[in-house]
Amino acid sequence: MSVLLKTLGFSLGLTLLFTLVTYILPQVEGEAPVEKAVDLSALTMDDFIALGEDLFNNKGTCTLCHKPAPLGRAPDIQGADMVSLINERLADANYQGEAKDAAGYILESMIEPGRYVVPTWGKKGTNDTESPMPAVDKAPIELSSIEMDAIIAYLQAKDGNEVTVSLPSPEEAESVAGAEAIASGSAALPTPAATAEEALGKFACSSCHALDSADTLVGPGLVDIGARLSKEEIRQSIIDPNAVIAEGFPAAMPADLAEKMTVKELELLVTYLAEKK
Repeated sequence: MSVLLKTLGFSLGLTLLFTLVTYILPQVEGEAPVEKAVDLSALTMDDFIALGEDLFNNKGTCTLCHKPAPLGRAPDIQGADMVSLINERLADANYQGEAKDAAGYILESMIEPGRYVVPTWGKKGTNDTESPMPAVDKAPIELSSIEMDAIIAYLQAKDGNEVTVSLPSPEEAESVAGAEAIASGSAALPTPAATAEEALGKFACSSCHALDSADTLVGPGLVDIGARLSKEEIRQSIIDPNAVIAEGFPAAMPADLAEKMTVKELELLVTYLAEKK
């Protein structure tokens, strides 16, 4: 009887342990999102603006960095009148881009973010000559031209400014059908990263952490993190970044970062960082 009770107790303990683990790990990798296809030929401008807001918050991953201070690692786009701000930047003697208006500037900042780096927001040590922002028309985000136009429309309209981009033409809508996945809601999430390097880019880790040195950016350098933290501690630092905050650093890491990852992406990052010694 004693052996039986011990066996049952051990089995129950394992069940509880596995249940706890499933609650701790982010549960993004479950059911595939239900695609909500967008009929580009039937869009109104209000629809286009709403699509842009959805892309800004989801597939574009813009809110990973563009947050209000002190959590933001890039200028607070949603909290500023972008058109007025952009007009000031276009008049800046340091602006070396080719944009002539707000729409052109926003597009340029998405596909060539290094053309103009907002003062104090560049990569550390580059004197604001290099931007930490990835080009959103390339992997892993890969926004289409229509998706970028939708984001421009949203950023113009949110402060009551005139929207100067056009709705997709019938020809554009027809060419996109079956070729580009434009969808709203959860279906707009980017393709899961296949490698740790892709995950690092997707979640903009280098915006705050130097990956190949001990240099301090917003957060500590990660060149030797595997020698300082165990695999479990690295995992916890991503899942619950406020549980243990490195001394001398602000609590700037997004608390919901792991919720935006699949379980596979999380483990790719944990394994990669654990090997950096």
